[in-house]
Amino acid sequence: MVSRDDIGSWLEGAPAGDGAAGERLGLPPEGPGSLATLGRRIPALFVDWFACMGVSALLFDGDAAATLLVFLVENVLLVAFLGFTLGHRVLGIGVRRVDGATFVGPLRAAVRAVLLCLVIPAVVWDGDGRGLHDRGAGTVLVRR
Repeated sequence: MVSRDDIGSWLEGAPAGDGAAGERLGLPPEGPGSLATLGRRIPALFVDWFACMGVSALLFDGDAAATLLVFLVENVLLVAFLGFTLGHRVLGIGVRRVDGATFVGPLRAAVRAVLLCLVIPAVVWDGDGRGLHDRGAGTVLVRR
């Protein structure tokens, strides 16, 4: 007979014995440099989105497409050159490359931002807790 333990669920996280999320990426299990939690990611996204809505309201009369464009530009520029967005900074998280390099760069930031704006890649995670937008860009969102 098949039990729930045999099937498991992606909602339960990594199976026991596989270590903490991000361990395969060489990230510590907790503290600075560890994988950013949803408790930090979601509020950071809201900070970014509301800031972009404000800019869009000032410059483009609050047009929804303009807000998305402002969000895209914010993500590309700030992640490429600073390694974090406004929301990331406020919540103490940042984007870094999986290969350990400190500079994310414009190309990786653009790939990450475009996939983030498509939404679906951002809500589908791999076993290490990275969204497909981070996986596609070769980045990871970590605690600072």
